[in-house]
Amino acid sequence: MRLSRSFLLCTALIGSFSSLTTQAIAADAAPAQPATKADATAQSSTTPATDPNLVLATVNDQKITLSDVQRAAATLPPEARQLQPTVIIPLLINQLIDQKAVQIQAEKEGLPEKPAVKAAMEAAAGNALQNAYLEEQVAPKLTDDALKAYYQTQYASKKPEEEVHARHILVDSEAKAQDIIRQLNKGADFAKLASRLSTDKASGGTNGGDLGWFKRGDMISAFSDAAFAMKSGSITQKPIHTQYGWHVIQVLGTRTAPVPSFEQVRDQIRRDLIRQEVRKVVENAEKQARIVHYDAKGQPITNNPAAPAPAATPANTAH
Repeated sequence: MRLSRSFLLCTALIGSFSSLTTQAIAADAAPAQPATKADATAQSSTTPATDPNLVLATVNDQKITLSDVQRAAATLPPEARQLQPTVIIPLLINQLIDQKAVQIQAEKEGLPEKPAVKAAMEAAAGNALQNAYLEEQVAPKLTDDALKAYYQTQYASKKPEEEVHARHILVDSEAKAQDIIRQLNKGADFAKLASRLSTDKASGGTNGGDLGWFKRGDMISAFSDAAFAMKSGSITQKPIHTQYGWHVIQVLGTRTAPVPSFEQVRDQIRRDLIRQEVRKVVENAEKQARIVHYDAKGQPITNNPAAPAPAATPANTAH
């Protein structure tokens, strides 16, 4: 039976999913009768298995191991990882069994030899190798010290930027914008006009044209120049023309943007560092390769000479 080993699997994988003890798992799900003597021996142990090569199932003698389940677990969305191991692990095992059975059948029917399938498999293998190399090169550099150093240079040491809180009404002609300004000067409600007339539906509608707080570089230059030159509470007396149309702007407030705390931007810093380090790895790899570009006729492009192959050194010729 496919679920008869769920207790053993939960025990084996407990370190991958939570800090629950083996005893807690045992209390949560009493084991079924062991299918084999090997199951009974494994279930008698109170120490979670950690051997990545531990065999958890076989399909036509092809093994599904602890490391296979751990890899499958790593791809789960965060909400799924909150489930109890007694629930999630048997499901992962059954999923891997299903996948393995289909793969075996596909191989029997010769699909790996079909050109399209073969090309897709080679591309997938190449992507897996690339990703593994990038992770190996980049992950060690994402230390707390590196994140904090980036925070100091990119956030803490920077001069605080000015921000404006504004709302706008966007229309498709200068005449319409001027008419809106006349209505506002006579006391019309800005939010109501924005909801009714603005062609910017993202900020119009229920938002009344509100754009929230933004820095100068967040908006196109003509819009920013006008907004940042205005005083709080004022309305543009001349429509502002941009590639999107004609804007009537009201500034609701100005402030100096607070410097975010490290924890507030930690995830963003991590993403920035990953992009930065990946770019370095890619550029270094390209320097070590001989790259040739070809034209539509399959001829080398002479005005884009390829970099020479690197000279052999003991470091890159050792096996």
